[in-house]
Parts: sequence; structure tokens; C-alpha cells
Amino acid sequence: MKLGILFLVFGYFLSQFYRSFLAVLTPVLGTDLGATASDLSFASGLWFFVFAAMQIPVGWALDRFGPRFTAASLLAIGGGGGAVVFALAQGPTAISVAMALFGVGGAPVLMASYYIFARYYPQGMFSTLAGAMIGFGSAGNLAGSAPLAYAVATWGWRETMWVLAIAAFLIAGALLLILRNPVKDADAPAQKGNLLDLLTNRNLLLLFPLMLVNYVPAAGLRGLWAGPYFEDVYALDPIGIGRATLMMATAMALGSFAYGPAERMLRSKKRVILTGNLIVVSLCLTLWAFPQTSWMASALLFTAIGFFGASFPAIMAHGQLFLPQHLTGRGMTLLNLFGIGGVGLMQFLTSAMAKSVPVEQAASPAFYSSLFLLFGISLLIGCVIYAFSSETAPA
Repeated sequence: MKLGILFLVFGYFLSQFYRSFLAVLTPVLGTDLGATASDLSFASGLWFFVFAAMQIPVGWALDRFGPRFTAASLLAIGGGGGAVVFALAQGPTAISVAMALFGVGGAPVLMASYYIFARYYPQGMFSTLAGAMIGFGSAGNLAGSAPLAYAVATWGWRETMWVLAIAAFLIAGALLLILRNPVKDADAPAQKGNLLDLLTNRNLLLLFPLMLVNYVPAAGLRGLWAGPYFEDVYALDPIGIGRATLMMATAMALGSFAYGPAERMLRSKKRVILTGNLIVVSLCLTLWAFPQTSWMASALLFTAIGFFGASFPAIMAHGQLFLPQHLTGRGMTLLNLFGIGGVGLMQFLTSAMAKSVPVEQAASPAFYSSLFLLFGISLLIGCVIYAFSSETAPA
């Protein structure tokens, strides 16, 4: 099982890479394919939208077939197939199709590992294991920053995508051969349940709004808007953008590791989650007030958003307290649907915002200021609702 989890980490590496690498490719895709920031925002939104939409069938498949077949098949189809489409792209439409396929490929990987953690390990370890999975897998986020910029400069972006296609097919094959499904308890009574049981759970209802927006600032900025922002406001080239996003990606990985120990130290999931997200609110509002200072000051604010915005596994751990075992797969993927779907919806919204104004205005500090305000206010609303949630499941 441990070796199987290792290959799930490799699969999650690709998932993290695919959701964030467009920021670095913004200049070269604009030159080679005529893709605008609005085109790429839409394509990025498709990744998150498809990823979120896949959570319902993935949850059913995890409970029905287990993580082995579910993760391996979808990673091959989406992760490998999407990279092939991207490598052959001749325009923005193909980029959108590839990003949608990447969403299919990434949809089962993290949830397959969380399913195993929930079934195999004590609940008290879930937050730490979930954070470690994201932390190690976030190497893909790192690879999609400065290393990607250097790879593209050295070999070209199409050649780089062919290498990623091969890697995805190999990882999927390894998962099919090595990963083992958790053994079901043959003596446990058969239990029925569906998504309606989860959607009417008061404890989960108070978590869903924060789950919807907690990942939006970090993923939205790192996954796309960091590239256009640093190019438009500070005239950074792809290498400079890669360095700035590398700082943020590193912070996101470190933040994923930090939430678990902080939770144990303070003995409260809720307090740690609420504090971290309110800090992100303050950082977004700072960028709203000061959208143009120096590229390093902005990069440091982005980095702080990456670190404190890494509360996703902690919220998943909080939500897992309220899930019955027979609905583990569907419950985890439902939470993930909100977490990833919120980013997708926000990417579509910000794409529409960019299209609604003249090109020169969309490249101005004032436009980016409005994005930062949108991120900050939406996260603040989620925090207010979450403040009424229960700390633990009822006895």
C-alpha cells in the first residue's frame, strides 16, 4: 500500500502541475497561438470546472470499485491524453480541450489517497497525512514555475508536454499494477446512503461555503493571474514570472505541511482554519489597496497568500469528522467538488471581467486591484459562515 501511495503522490504531482503551469506559459502561448489572458483564464477555469464535475462520479467509483482502477484509468485518459492534445495545439480552443482533459486526469488522484487515509489510519492522523500528500505533491506546483520556464526556454513547450504525456501514462500503469484497494469489512452490515444525506447535514452545510472559496486566492493567483499580473504591471519576462511563482509555490507546499502540526498544537481545527483564512483576507485587501508597489513586494504578498491559503487539507479533515464510513468516497469528493469548483467558477468570472473591459484597461493595476478585492471579500464571507460551524462531530 505504501508503494501505491507513492505513485499516487507522483500522480498528484502531475495534477498540481497541470492546474498551475499556464501562468508561466502566458507569454509564449500568446506569441505562438494568439492566446490572450482571457483565453487562458477560461481554459484554467475549465480545468477546475471539469475537475469539480468529476468528483461525483469519482466518489461513486471509489466506493464501488476502489481507488486502484479509478485513479489509474482516469489519469491515463486525462493526464496522458490531455498532454498529447496540448502538445499538438494550434490555437486557444485546443488549449481549453487539453485543460478539460487534465481536469479529468487529476480528479481521482488526491481523493484516492484521502479515501485510503480515511479507511486505514486513525482520524487524528488524517489532517497531517492529507497535508503531507498535498505538500509532497506540490512539487508539481514548483515544477510548473521556474523549472518549467527553463525547460521551455531550453527545449520548447511542445517537447515539454510530450515528456509529461509519457510520464502520465507510466504513472497510470504503475498504479494499475501496484496500488491495492482497502479491504472491506465483510462483517459490517450493508448501509445505504446518498449525496442527499450529506447535503442536508447541518455540520457540512456550514463548511461548504468556506470550502468553496478557501482555495480561490492561492489557486487563482498561482494557477493563472500571477503571470499576466507580473507581465502587465511589472513587465517581467517568463523567467522572472517563473521566479515569482516559484516563491508562491514553495510557500503553498510549506503551508500544507504546517496546518496539521498547528492544529495539534492549538488542539482546534476550527481555530487554525479560521485564523489562516482571515490572514489571507487581509493579504488580498492589502493587494487591493496597493496593487503596484514593487514586483518583490507583490511577490512576497503572493507568497504569504500561498502559505496561509493552504488550509484545504485541514478543512477536509474537519469535514471528514461528519462523514459516515459507507459514504467516505462520496463525502470526500463532495467536499473536494466545492473546493475545486469554487476556483473554477471564479476563473470563469474573472475571465468575463477581463473581457468586459478594453484590453489596455484589463492590463492596468486598477483591474488587478478589482480581482484582489473580489478574492478577499468572497473569502471573508466564507469565514463568517464557517465561524458558526461545530468543532467536533456530535457524540
